[in-house]
Amino acid sequence: MKVVVKRKDAIPVEISTDYIKLQDAMKLANAAATGGEAKLLIQDGQVSVNGEICQMRGKKLYPGDWFAYQGQTYRICGHAAG
Repeated sequence: MKVVVKRKDAIPVEISTDYIKLQDAMKLANAAATGGEAKLLIQDGQVSVNGEICQMRGKKLYPGDWFAYQGQTYRICGHAAG
C-alpha cells in the first residue's frame, strides 16, 4: 500500500502533462536557474524525491510526487482540465 503524505508547506509546481522530469521540474519551480545547474545538483545528491535522495535527472515525477532542495519542498500538481 502506498502512503500519500500531503505537505502543506510545499510549493506547488503545476504541470499540464502526465509527468515531468526532475531536472525540468527544478527549472519550472525556479529551484535551479538552468538545466545544467539542475543536472549538477541532482548528480551531486543534493535533491530528494519523495523523501529519498535521487541522482537520476530524468526521474519522472507525477502529480502527488514531491522533491526537496535546500530545505524547500516542491509538490507536483496536475493541471485541471477545463
